[in-house]
Amino acid sequence: MTSEFELIARYFTPAAPGSRAGVALGVGDDCALLVPRRGSRLAVSVDTSVAEVHFPTAAPAESIGHRALAVSLSDLAAMGAEARWCLMALAMTDADDTWLSNFARGFHGLCEASGTSLVGGDVTRGELAIGVTVMGEVPEGQALTRGGSRPGDVLAVTGALGGGAGGLALWQRGEKDLEHPLLVRYLRPQPRLGAGQALRGLATAAIDISDGLLADLGHVLAASGVGARVDVEALPLAEGLLHALGPERAQQAALGGGDDYELLVSLPADALEEATRRLDGLGLALTPIGTITAEPGLSGVADTALVGWQHFGAADVKRGAT
Repeated sequence: MTSEFELIARYFTPAAPGSRAGVALGVGDDCALLVPRRGSRLAVSVDTSVAEVHFPTAAPAESIGHRALAVSLSDLAAMGAEARWCLMALAMTDADDTWLSNFARGFHGLCEASGTSLVGGDVTRGELAIGVTVMGEVPEGQALTRGGSRPGDVLAVTGALGGGAGGLALWQRGEKDLEHPLLVRYLRPQPRLGAGQALRGLATAAIDISDGLLADLGHVLAASGVGARVDVEALPLAEGLLHALGPERAQQAALGGGDDYELLVSLPADALEEATRRLDGLGLALTPIGTITAEPGLSGVADTALVGWQHFGAADVKRGAT
């Protein structure tokens, strides 16, 4: 029987350990030894992806590997951080070589694309779940947080919304065309790392849209002590969403569906043009969707009950269920 140490060596040990800058000692010892850059602050976040809660067990293993890392990297993007290192803990019922090879391909592929070094982790027997800790760096004093929105700031989102929820809806009704743009957005989300870094010095607050636009906006408003007015008609909808869900459900998906991993930011009105120019250079749209107000609360949205994803609440439904 293959041991966990053999699995780690075979699938999760880089060909040249420590070859990336900032890694003094990588996979293979009790701890990794990392070398942060002078003048930077370390940004650290962890997410756990559980089968049939966060993703379908029957999804392609390569997509599961990609997605498990992407959702954690999205938190670094929201802070304006550059991704540097990650740890990955994998629990699975069986050590299937084909599944592991594909999973590792998806995980390592996004590591390579994002400049992230896998520097350690764990493999164990259990129900399928993946925990990923990411570490990044942001120059001192330049981190984006949730708490800086000011009255009069413009609210804006990167990319398009509703694609994650739209892809899940397609999967749940048996449509498994993996090239469909909605399924691509659900199964292989793209963390907006470049956008977060480009918006440093311009955005007053930022958060990634993982639990739904309204839910995540609520976190920004609470942290900043402000309110917001949202223009629902201005929401940029993901490609194919209207056709797949119809107008009403498409709007609900954009407001409360979650799993978009776009960035929601506030910024001064006079910074919007420069922010848009910077993101244009990345091939990414920045769309104004509202305004920050001094009066607490949310206006412009008829159904504020779209609270988004909650693990232990009334809205707790399995978004990965088949």
